[in-house]
Amino acid sequence: MRTRWWVGALLAGLFSSIALGQEGMRAFVGGRIITVSGEVVENGVLLLRGNKIANVGPLDRVLVPAGVPVEDVSGKVIIPGLVDTHSHIGQVEGGDRSAPIQPDVRVMDSINVRHSSFQRAQAGGITTANIMPGSGHLMSGQTLYLKLRDGDVIDDLLLFTPDGRIAGGMKMANGTNSRRDPPFPGTRAKSAALVREQFIKAQEYRDKIARAGEDPEKMPDRDLAMEALVEVLEGKRVVHYHTHRHDDVLTIFRLREEFGFQVVLHHVSDAWKVADEIAAAGVPSSIILVDSPGGKLEARYLLFESGAALERAGALVAFHTDDYITDSRLFLRQPALGVRAGMSREVALQAVTLAPAKMMDLDDRIGSLQAGKDADFVILSGDPFSVYTRVLETWVEGVKVFDRDNEKDRLIAEGGYGAGNPRFESLDCLTEAGGR
Repeated sequence: MRTRWWVGALLAGLFSSIALGQEGMRAFVGGRIITVSGEVVENGVLLLRGNKIANVGPLDRVLVPAGVPVEDVSGKVIIPGLVDTHSHIGQVEGGDRSAPIQPDVRVMDSINVRHSSFQRAQAGGITTANIMPGSGHLMSGQTLYLKLRDGDVIDDLLLFTPDGRIAGGMKMANGTNSRRDPPFPGTRAKSAALVREQFIKAQEYRDKIARAGEDPEKMPDRDLAMEALVEVLEGKRVVHYHTHRHDDVLTIFRLREEFGFQVVLHHVSDAWKVADEIAAAGVPSSIILVDSPGGKLEARYLLFESGAALERAGALVAFHTDDYITDSRLFLRQPALGVRAGMSREVALQAVTLAPAKMMDLDDRIGSLQAGKDADFVILSGDPFSVYTRVLETWVEGVKVFDRDNEKDRLIAEGGYGAGNPRFESLDCLTEAGGR
């Protein structure tokens, strides 16, 4: 009798554990899964547990437990959630005209997360974004890395570093954007001199704190700008550097060598001219391919071949939207244009997933479809680089945030200016006035 009771208790515990393990699970079965970090899986299974990926692999190797909800994605393609290293969604603002260097400014204090631009990004398959201030300053403020969850306040979208800090970088720029009337610099040489001056002040501020030790009487007065720059010097905050001309790129390398900060180059119109130098420096580049005429003079030599040149040189390369420069809904056009100009398909897809995740120090969580990573992924109607392919669903941490079958979501994905703006709802295509 005692033995039967023990076996019964063991089986009850086993079944309870299985049921507990299945809670919050979901499977996507039958699609073509491009993991980015490994082999492409035909007729695959993506298995989720809560907000994480539990397993991914061929249908004949991944067990889907009984009772787990299954979505048939046969004929469709699953890729990791797209990562945008450079975006201005959310009506973001940075520094003002009072000074060319403003590292104390936080874009966190100026982002409207209820703005429809967040839904446009979701409609484009973007699940993580680096929200940046503009490039009209040598230093325009602290950027913010956001998960594009559905949320009502900024706190709902925040990401955190392992030591508990709000994740983000520092926006810097050189070239023509920051050259204006005083107090802004009038030349490239003065621009670099002002940056050096501020980093030297930050070094002195850091050293004063170190010398003070536990003595509050010796501590310098608190300086928010210097605190932010010390984070840059200590490698806690990556510098996202707006730059275009090849000589401006080399100036950044000199500053980096002097002060030791971690940097990602942005835009880099002349990347094809200095691809070998960029690779030798071990500096990643986040580029944009603008396929319409116009723009600034220093971007006149922008070529679609920059991505291929960086790939051949062995440099880490990503693409970004700079939304609205490129609409977030059309983000996948960037790597497609890169492939057209000579990039390999593998590196081009990495350039909107795993490569930007690495540039933001988030690749342990996002950028590829692997067990243990966040359940961020996109379901496509076909090949990622086909002009006919549409984003069907976008999932962030196991939650669907975009569904093209939903009328309101489809309006965001396909509509014009009035889409997602309640002030212009009479102009949208879902109303009788819109002709539907």
